[in-house]
Amino acid sequence: MRHSPEALTAFAEAATLGSFSAAARKLGKSQSTVSSAIANLEIDLGLTLFDRSSRKPTLTEPGRVLLGKVQDILAASDRLDRAASQLGGGLEPKLSVVWSDTYQSDRFEDILGTFEQRFPDLEFECLIAEHGDLVSLVQTGRAQIGVVGAQDCYPPDIGAATIAEQSEITLFVAAKHALAHMKDITPDVLANFRELRLATYLEQPDQAVPAARRAWSAPSYLMLLEMAVLGFGWAAIPRWMVTRFALGKLHELDARGWPRRVPVDAVWSRQRPLGRAGTWLLQEMLAAPVKADLQGESGPGPGKMCATSY
Repeated sequence: MRHSPEALTAFAEAATLGSFSAAARKLGKSQSTVSSAIANLEIDLGLTLFDRSSRKPTLTEPGRVLLGKVQDILAASDRLDRAASQLGGGLEPKLSVVWSDTYQSDRFEDILGTFEQRFPDLEFECLIAEHGDLVSLVQTGRAQIGVVGAQDCYPPDIGAATIAEQSEITLFVAAKHALAHMKDITPDVLANFRELRLATYLEQPDQAVPAARRAWSAPSYLMLLEMAVLGFGWAAIPRWMVTRFALGKLHELDARGWPRRVPVDAVWSRQRPLGRAGTWLLQEMLAAPVKADLQGESGPGPGKMCATSY
């Protein structure tokens, strides 16, 4: 390939993070190495990709156009690595998968049953996390695959594809809670009662969104479910969890805009090719048809790229 993968990755990371030094830290390289790689890429392309006139480098118009092309190249390289891993027959000694509680599939038990038969000696670890926490575990290599409620965007080193199954999330309270007896509940009414809110470790509260009165938070849906059962407030919880763990203990609210369907993505690191077991599991989870406008296994297009890193 004429343009080195290292230079393309350095460009994508610097564009996403808005900083050569931040990209260097992310990639474990010196800032001079990243700067040189990007400068050489600009020479090869005959274009200026970054405006360096200010303290913070910003993409030029050609840089913005080429960023999407570079992401396509990195995604194609990622698919090549995954195919080579499968064909080479390399079986990893351990596979860690981090799941969001938004994921619930009728095929899950069959997939795991077949997985156990195909890889009976493989150490298999399941972790639970949500949102940015989950993506971070995949980024750092703590988990090889993640299954997460679909995010608006992902870092450039994360590949993503949408799973056919969707989750349904709705509002629940304890059966004896005051909200349980109300109909057609508006957001203004909800604001008068304590919200039990999902809050992950890495994500900061959105300052533009006013905090609910006396809001409590937890990093997992299961903890929110437990607090709701105890009557501490209302919470948005995946319906399948309530059906399985709190049937008869929680009441579904008649609230405007709820329930909501939540698409689910499988995510993986483009910097760490999956082994044979991970490749098989990922392909099985993505085997069902996906919507025609999704990118499939190639990962998110430019519209799914984050302006900042996780």
